[in-house]
Amino acid sequence: MKNVLKLTLAVVCVMFSTSLFAQKIGRINTQEIIINMNEFKEANTQLEAYAKDLSAQLETIQVEFNNKLQEYQKAESTMTDAVRQLKEKELSDLQNRIREFQQVAQQDIQKKEAELMEPIQKKANDAIKEIAKAGGYGVILETGMMIFYDEAQVKDISSEVKAKLGISATAAAPAAK
Repeated sequence: MKNVLKLTLAVVCVMFSTSLFAQKIGRINTQEIIINMNEFKEANTQLEAYAKDLSAQLETIQVEFNNKLQEYQKAESTMTDAVRQLKEKELSDLQNRIREFQQVAQQDIQKKEAELMEPIQKKANDAIKEIAKAGGYGVILETGMMIFYDEAQVKDISSEVKAKLGISATAAAPAAK
């Protein structure tokens, strides 16, 4: 009798602990959601315009350098040593300015991208959280990070999040780069 009671208690404990940890699990491809958002497309357009503007500024500096280099090469044979050294220093300084501008421009583009993407990512994450709570999900996993999942046990909530964000169900993800 004592053994039956212990066995019954053990079975009840196992069943209780199993049901306690049984949670509804969902999955989503956040990148696919974000790249289909209108805000992403607008941000991408803004970022391209910003990069194009910086590129135009860089091109202006490079044209200035090329013009000064051509002038230097034409007049090099008639220059005194002092003038030659001065022109070479001027060219070297201009090259350094070009390199510095390229580095700062790259950093500025990265900052601008982060600035533009932050509210988009927040909006997507908020929608995911809202759908997860409404659906009673205990865990939402990123599809790209999972090695294996049983589709019967892990539901893809992408369509619900897309609907929440107003993304067309027929919006296809851009081809992978």
